[in-house]
Amino acid sequence: MKGPLTGIRIIDWTIWQQGPVATQMLADLGAEVIKIEERDKGDPGRGIVAVSGGSTNRGGRNFYFEANNKHKQSIALDLKKAEAREIVYRLAAKSDVFVQNFRKGVAARLGLDYKTLKGHNPRIIYASASGYGPEGPDSGEPSFDYLGQARSGVMNAIGVDGSTPTYIFGGIADQMGAVMLAYGVLAALVARERFGVGQEVDASHLGSMMALQGLNVVARTFTGKEFNRNTRENAFNPLWNHYRCADGKWLCLGMLQPDRYWKDFCTAIGRPELVADPRFADMRTRGHNAPELIAILDKVFATRTRSEWMKILKEGGDFIYTVVNSVSDLPDDPQVQANNYLAEHEVPGLGSMQVLGMPVKLSETPGDPRGHAPELGEHTEMLLTEMLGYTWEDVARLRDANVI
Repeated sequence: MKGPLTGIRIIDWTIWQQGPVATQMLADLGAEVIKIEERDKGDPGRGIVAVSGGSTNRGGRNFYFEANNKHKQSIALDLKKAEAREIVYRLAAKSDVFVQNFRKGVAARLGLDYKTLKGHNPRIIYASASGYGPEGPDSGEPSFDYLGQARSGVMNAIGVDGSTPTYIFGGIADQMGAVMLAYGVLAALVARERFGVGQEVDASHLGSMMALQGLNVVARTFTGKEFNRNTRENAFNPLWNHYRCADGKWLCLGMLQPDRYWKDFCTAIGRPELVADPRFADMRTRGHNAPELIAILDKVFATRTRSEWMKILKEGGDFIYTVVNSVSDLPDDPQVQANNYLAEHEVPGLGSMQVLGMPVKLSETPGDPRGHAPELGEHTEMLLTEMLGYTWEDVARLRDANVI
């Protein structure tokens, strides 16, 4: 079955993670994505040899590049040469979207800015992944994921009061920036369908990470204060907390209206006397005495394994709870498996591998997350001859001139 973006062609002139993930998400939905890479070395993401001390390579393939570039066709060009830019112009004339994530001014210097490409295709959507947005004194500053997390406040939103700023590993700002850029492209495609206009789209690390923290940010703008960074030991609602079980595994409680559950919960965990304890009479009182109650619950949960507690809570009432997973637990999580949040795919040279599945389910046009990244320049000749009308003599001449 075809994906919802089948028939949409995207030119992907992006590197590293933020831009490539955005176009990959659109490719998962069926879009054709043509990735323009630097002629000699390609996307620098291909060259990452280690992440957090561990090798990125397996069987000659780079997991960082694979994770960000499924489905794509690669064309390798030297964009400093006029004939290479002419190839891009021909691609733009036949495409719907152009995506780039280079520092402000780079595209214009190479003649690949919105104004230039719009001259070749007035309906084109020109999407930019930026660090700090298209306007303002820092709009031209370079940014990476680490800086996006730093500038957006998220490094001071996690952890506990008094702790140093904490980086969330895995390119979270890049991933969120990609999500918002793909969201913007989809909105622009709908607008073009309705109103017949192409336009520019920008999604930044800063804006995307602020959107991710929407409630935190609005709390500050409405009340003048930001949320406290509480410890687990003084969580105001002990039934909105996580506890270590006898086997060292953690269980998370998520009862946002705890008074509804308090009596049944105390009975289920074998501590019915807590119901009548005046220190824990209602949510507000429990909040004021939270450290005492959490210390009690810590001892209670430490008496049984997590699987035992899961069964007890399942049978004891309509409680809201779940396991605390590590990333390593996810492939074996039955909910991940049932919803195909990881999908099997045959990767050349590696055999069957798990790739990220579709996080969004569409009943009639579901898309397909199964794919692998291209080799550098793998599709150059095919795109030139089959799509753009170059002859094989043209291809040979361009290769001899180091254009491709």
